[in-house]
Amino acid sequence: MAKSKNHTNHNQNRKAHRNGIKKPKRFRHESTLGVDAKFLKNQRFSKRHNLNPKQQLKRAEARKAERESKKASK
Repeated sequence: MAKSKNHTNHNQNRKAHRNGIKKPKRFRHESTLGVDAKFLKNQRFSKRHNLNPKQQLKRAEARKAERESKKASK
């Protein structure tokens, strides 16, 4: 008796392309389920203390003025 066929890829490509092979959808915010807890905790703190560009400029100007006033007092 002849060996039986173990595997064939016949027609699989045609079946796959009938509805089109689509790229996976990319979501705006990826889920954090299953992500390392230590990393998530750190991420939460960093998000909380990040400044938007306007606030960054304001803080930089304030620090610059502070440095100049210290130099003038010396």
